Parts: sequence; C-alpha cells; structure tokens
Amino acid sequence: MAVYKQLPGPSNRTAGYDLRRKTMRGAQALPSLLPLLLALSSLSVVSAASGKQDQVYIVYLGGHAGVKAEEAILEDHHHALLLSVKGSEEAARASLLYNYKHTLNGFAAILSHEEATELSERSEVVSAFRSEGRWAPHTTRSWQFLGFEEGLKGPDGSDWLPSLDKSSADVIVGVLDSGIWPESRSFSDEGLGPVPARWKGACQGGESFSSSSCNRKIIGARYYLKAYEAHYNGLNTTYAFRSPRDHDGHGTHTASTVAGRTVPGVSALGGFAAGAASGGAPLARLAVYKVCWPIPGPDPNIENTCFEADMLAAMDDAVGDGVDVLSVSIGSTGAPMRFADDGIAVGALHAARRGVVVSCSGGNSGPKPATVSNLAPWMLTVGASSIDRAFDSPIKLGNGVAIMGQTVTSYQLPGNKPYPLVYAADAVVPGTPANVSNQCLPNSLSPDKVRGKIVVCLRGSGLRVEKGLEVKRAGGAAILLGNPPASGSEVPVDSHVLPGTAVSAADAKTILAYINSSSSPTAVLDPSRTVVDVRPSPVMAQFSSRAPNVLEPNILKPDITAPGLNILAAWSEASPPTKLDGDHRVVQYNIMSGTSMSCPHVSAAAVLLKAAHPDWSSAAIRSAIMTTATTNNAEGGPLMNGDGTIAGPMDYGSGHIRPRHALDPGLVYDASYEDYLLFACASAGSQLDPSVPCPARPAPPYQLNHPSVAVHGLNGSVTVRRTVTHVGSGEARYTVAVAAPAGVSVEVSPRRLRFARPGEKKAFRIKMEAKASGKGSGRVARGQFVAGSYAWSDGVHVVRSPIVVLVA
Repeated sequence: MAVYKQLPGPSNRTAGYDLRRKTMRGAQALPSLLPLLLALSSLSVVSAASGKQDQVYIVYLGGHAGVKAEEAILEDHHHALLLSVKGSEEAARASLLYNYKHTLNGFAAILSHEEATELSERSEVVSAFRSEGRWAPHTTRSWQFLGFEEGLKGPDGSDWLPSLDKSSADVIVGVLDSGIWPESRSFSDEGLGPVPARWKGACQGGESFSSSSCNRKIIGARYYLKAYEAHYNGLNTTYAFRSPRDHDGHGTHTASTVAGRTVPGVSALGGFAAGAASGGAPLARLAVYKVCWPIPGPDPNIENTCFEADMLAAMDDAVGDGVDVLSVSIGSTGAPMRFADDGIAVGALHAARRGVVVSCSGGNSGPKPATVSNLAPWMLTVGASSIDRAFDSPIKLGNGVAIMGQTVTSYQLPGNKPYPLVYAADAVVPGTPANVSNQCLPNSLSPDKVRGKIVVCLRGSGLRVEKGLEVKRAGGAAILLGNPPASGSEVPVDSHVLPGTAVSAADAKTILAYINSSSSPTAVLDPSRTVVDVRPSPVMAQFSSRAPNVLEPNILKPDITAPGLNILAAWSEASPPTKLDGDHRVVQYNIMSGTSMSCPHVSAAAVLLKAAHPDWSSAAIRSAIMTTATTNNAEGGPLMNGDGTIAGPMDYGSGHIRPRHALDPGLVYDASYEDYLLFACASAGSQLDPSVPCPARPAPPYQLNHPSVAVHGLNGSVTVRRTVTHVGSGEARYTVAVAAPAGVSVEVSPRRLRFARPGEKKAFRIKMEAKASGKGSGRVARGQFVAGSYAWSDGVHVVRSPIVVLVA
C-alpha cells in the first residue's frame, strides 16, 4: 500500500504547526538566533582587528583515563590554554565551543590561524586543525536476504532475526546523522523493558521535540550545531529543526535500518517493496546524535553537511553516555586527512579504547579506485552491495525491442500507449554545454522539443531526481534515465515527480541506437512491480568507493560490504521522497541507496555480537565480522561488480557480511589502544597520545594485528606477523590453506595451530616473496595490485583473511 497518510497514534502537529511541511517563518526563527548572532558578531570584531577571519579549530590533546573527577581538571586546562592565546578571560570564554572530556582530551574553539599555530607548538598538543564542512552523509528485505544467503529458513528470513536479537535489548547503539522522526512506528517501544540502568545520556529538548519524544526505544537524543552556526552565521529553521528532530530523512532511515522495530504492512510510495520493515537489531536501544545540517543554497533540502567539531563532541558524549556501538554514515567529501587531523578517526580511536564498535560508511565515489574514506584500522569501513529485489518496469520500443527498466515512481503514463521518444541532447536550449547536453540539467531542456514526450536523459552531473524535475518543468511526459558505462547494470531507483524509469548502460545504448535509426521513435512504459529472488545477488554497487587506502595503503579498506542498494526504511515526514522543493509528497518509508544504507547493516551485526559476547573488544567484534564474510554470491559463484566483472578485495574488502556466522568465528584478531598508537607512529609518524611516545623504529604498519593483510610496495620478501585468539569452546586444532596472489609466493608458518583452551593466543608468520617480473605463468607486472587469501579451519569454522599486494 502507499504510505503517505498521517500515522495513527500521537499527533504530528503541535500548536497548529505542521511538522510534515515546514513553512517560511523567518520572523519566528529570529529570536532563537539572536544570542548566537550577537556572540558571533563580537567575535568577528576581534577578527577584524587582525584583518583575518577566525575559524573553528579542534585542539586535540590525546586521551585520558576516563575518570569522572578528571573532567573538571581537563576543562580548567582547556581554559588555561585558550587564555594563553586570547589574553583575557572574556575572550577565552567566548571563543570556546566544546570541551572534549569523556573519552578524549581536547576542545573546539574559534581561533585565528596564528592562535591555532601557537597552540599546536605546545608539547602537550597533538594537533590543532580546522573544523570544516567537508563531511556529509553517504547517501526490510535486506535483512531477510542476509538470512536467506546464510541458509537460514529460506528467502522469507522467518525467525532468524528475533532468535539473534533476543539478548540485544540491553545493547545501546548511537547514530550520528541528521536526527530522527520519533513518531515513526519503527521506533515504537511497545513490549520493551526499562531503559538500561547504566545509561547516562539525555533527551535534549528543542523545536518540535521534547523529553516525551524519547521512549524506551529512543532512550537518548542530542543535537550539535555550534561549529555549523559559527561557519554559516546561524541556522535557517525553515529547512531544519533546532532539535534532534529530523528534517532531512537520512538519519531516520539509518536509525531504523540498524535498530528499527518490526513493522508489518509497510511499503514505499506507490506500494513498492511491500512487506514487513525491520532493523537488524529491532530490540536494541537507540541514542540519536544529530550532527548534520542543511547546506544553505537554492535547495537546502538536497544536501547536508556535518562539521568535525560537532561530530567529535557527539562521539565524546555518546561514549560517555554509555553506547556500545556507534553507527556513522558520514564521510569526507575531500582528500583524506592524516589521522591526527581527522575528527571521526580521533573520536573512533577513543571510542574503541572504551570497547565501543564504530561502523562507518566507505563512500559513494566508486568504481574509481582510491576513493574509499574512513580509513583508520580501528573502525569498520563498509562498502555497498545489492540484495535480491528489483522493481521491474517493462519498456517496449517502437521497433518491437523489449527492455526491462527499474523504478519506484508512483506515476504512470495514461492510456498504455506509445509516446514519442526524444534524446535530451537533441532537445536542449541554445547555449547548453555539449558535454552535459544529454543530462537534463536544470533549465537545459526546450519545452517546444520535449512537450508530451518521453525524454531520454543520462546520469552524470546533477541529481537523478532533479533530472526528472527538469523534464517535468519542460512539459515532458516521462523520463527514461540511462546509466553511464561506469555504472553498468546497477540501477538505483527513484520516486520521480513524473512517470519514468531507469535502465542499464547497455540498454541505454540500445535505446539511443533505436532513436538514431528512426524518424519517429516511440516507446511504451508499462506499469512496474516489485520482484524478489533476483539473480545473481548480491552484486557490488558501482557507486561503492574502492581501495586502495590512499592514507595508509598497508591497511585494506573497505573492510566489508553489506546491502546498500535500494533499501527501504523509515523516513522523516518533513522531507519528500526526492527531497526536492517542488515535491510536496509525504511518506513514512522511503527507498535510498548508498554506503550510508550499508553501514547500519554492519552496525546492527555489531550490536548482535555485542549482545552475544559483551566481553569482546571492539577489535574482536570487527575481526569476527570480517573473517566470516563470504566472497561468493547466493548461488555459490564469485561476487560480481555491477559492470559484470568479478569483484575482489579492492572492491569489497573481506567480503559480504554474514551476521549469523560472525557470532561464532572460531578465532579472532585482537588489538589494543596501544597497538593502534604504535600503528599511527609507523604510518604517519603521528603520536596520537602524548603519554605514549613513538619508538625510534616502530614496526611497519602492516604488522598491526589486523584481520586482513595488505603490503604496499613488495620488493623481494617480507614477513608479516599475526596473532589469533581462540574464542570457540574446548580444545581446537586449526590448519591453514593459502590462495597466493598471482606472482607472489606465500608461506604461513606454522601451518597448524593447536589451542588447549578458549582465550589462548597463538602467533604465526606469513612470508611473502615477489616472483621475478616478466612474461609467463605465475609472474606479475610491477606496480600492479594482486589479491589472494589465507584461511584457518578446524573443520567447522573458516577464518578467512584477504591478502592484497602491490609489487614494487
């Protein structure tokens, strides 16, 4: 059924105010901005005196023991540091935005470049870096598919999730994103017991959000925008709630994917993907940390930004509040920064120190290599793949050729008859640049040439849904959106504002050839329908960002892949399904694609492992998820990319997630906070904690006890060391099997490991040697990435690790 009516139950309106569609109300917003604007204006006067604009900087001082009594001491120290560069108590107090004191030691303040430089030269300061808006969100059936793929109860998933989730009611997952729509049925607390007694968080009130907006499901909610407002001089509350309430939809979607309750009878607009919606850990508790806000511009609904100072404050609070898992579907939009200057990496490091698992999206810039983000080894970095569901939309060309498109638009062309077909490049207004003439960018189409026709547009520049809006503006009858070659057969679906569908790159080529061969091309767009059990599946999404890790190529990223293509989940009723200003539809569930969608799948798996193994470290949980992943699809063949090529570790890391297998991994690769500090010393010469000095000659980065192996620049031979911990039951004997990368010999010693008891550790070595370059079997060209694997097995468990080598 179409779900765009008001939900029963608690009203979504307060004091005559419609939460689903915010109206222009600048006069009402002004009073709440006045204190901040006055403060900012006073700071800008100080800036004017120096002739330069001050900025928000994060001053990172390392870690601390986490003792509550130390927090006041840390605040005093932060104030003293600010006073030393500001010169007066008043200026020091006015410049401070955040004290980071729960899990790490640092602060965020408005500083000049000179002040930040002076602070960075202090011996106790690890780094002082600008908090920039270079971060953004990486924007049902998926959990049933994961159960089916693991051979559990068939394709409907049956009872496999409740059986895993029954102990997760005491696990708390924090979600950093754009907030939450608390009235969604996905966040009902029906049947849940009391809030865990260890919870120390808060339900922060604000615009259209009060303490009663939280319940036994949403047990905490906070919002952070001091750095955002310092940069943009305030918040336009026409497009955002000054509260944890979600105006965008992204945060509601990710929160319900990780821990939404099981809700029967839901669907996207138009009845697509009908069925029961459920998060991966439906009994887990949610803590919401709103850190992403609209970018001012012509259509602020379209894109959000997230500032590091705000995110780091949220991560610090989240760990102090008592979360067990942090789900962060946010990544850098620019070049990666070194770990000491990366707010998410710093926050994740100190979260891991407290045993909190941090799962992050890997980015949507694929299939180009070296595009993956969130690169630190102490976090889980997630790629995106498909599930076994499609939304078939038959297309009949005038020459009799039948093509299958994909769409979830609720609009249909009337009459079930042929409509004229036109290529966008043949219907643009004069002056449209030739290189984008086929992409239906805003105001590019000529109404005289497209009116009443199906317009063929190609993906590329601009948003897919905006292309549909442009076709509608120009009077087109429908949009037919074609993939570029790089996207292959992967088709993200959209709820367009007019009839339409999307096709693969090969089918787009067929359609264009037909248009060029006919004087009066036509097409019929038949009604679309939801189809399941699509094969092959899963398939790696072409948009999913790829390896290598440009910051530290001796650590393979992404770590894992999970469902992220065309995922149905809860949505904010303040945001239309396309997020476009011209779209006035209201939905409660929406379909989205991106590593933002795959990240909460892995976060939910971490919740389930945390419930089953509360004493495991974050590294052990990460290891279990990675070493039990599969590199095969549901049919037993190799995982493929969306362009039809065979995928590998550079695409998916360790493979596709299998949550049930991860519960019993057999062996794990563990690592400590000190191990990560030594890794940072070797990787970038970064001393991330002043209390732990870097050794003169740290071990190479590939010696970190990580569940995957990457060696960049192999010249001759190298020996990598690893240690595994037995987490099964009783005695165990494991034997290793090696699939060596092409042109590289791999020798593991010893080849057998015997464990007398659970918790016992065993070390082993992996010697890799490059064979001589040249022609012939078994040789590899220099400068080429090659992949293989090794796996330990006791006959029940298979503990597999990928190997990626770049031969120098």
